[in-house]
Amino acid sequence: MSDEIQKVKPGATFAALKNVAGFRELVERLVERAPSLPNIGVMHGRSGDGKTYASIYAQNKTRALRVEVGDSWTRKTLLTAILREGGLAQPKGTIPELSEQVVEMLAAEPRRPLFMDEADKIVDRGYAEMIREIAMQSNVPVLLIGEEALPQKLAKIERLHNRVLAWFGAEPCDLEDARKLANLLLPAKISDDLLEDIRVRGDGRARRIATSLDGVAQWARSRGLSEVTRENYDGPIYTGEPPKARASRLIVQHLKNGRTA
Repeated sequence: MSDEIQKVKPGATFAALKNVAGFRELVERLVERAPSLPNIGVMHGRSGDGKTYASIYAQNKTRALRVEVGDSWTRKTLLTAILREGGLAQPKGTIPELSEQVVEMLAAEPRRPLFMDEADKIVDRGYAEMIREIAMQSNVPVLLIGEEALPQKLAKIERLHNRVLAWFGAEPCDLEDARKLANLLLPAKISDDLLEDIRVRGDGRARRIATSLDGVAQWARSRGLSEVTRENYDGPIYTGEPPKARASRLIVQHLKNGRTA
């Protein structure tokens, strides 16, 4: 199987976009660092730039423990989630006891990374010091993944900021990345000019490009076409903009007249 598209789970495939490769390099640097160096790395970027997919890809390659921080999580929820990800079915104890268990579990495999997605929430809710302690005491590679403002948020927490070894900012997709997504998602051929239009109007965000390509695939299938170009394609391109208000008014008007939209 080529390195461009590799199966990491049954039924799932990944395109090796530049952000996927960039995050893997960041993880590798943390894993191979000298023991005396800081052990935290940070990936940051816009929503939809493919950070989560990059982390899942790296997780499968490195056996990393990965948690995605939820909106309602507390310190205890976070510690419990890490222990469960590590294979402990029913973690129990106070927050200090759970924290100690997390450190012991991580330290047992010092080259196995810990990924923490949606790390902004950890900072916003004041858990950052707990993460610094876990990172310092276990000395495993800890990767924080979050939105564009994460570096600025971390800069306000000097003791954590000082333990960051390297940063990686996710970049918008270029045409080469968009072509890899098309190769993964489209059964039909697509011309460069249409692909570039989709990329630009989607602001280079992998998620928007993938959404548009899914629409192109459906459009081509319904017409029995094996090639889609800028000239023949008249379907939608996803830009992230919400539907126009006018459409809602038309639906309401139809309902008032006893008809569905």
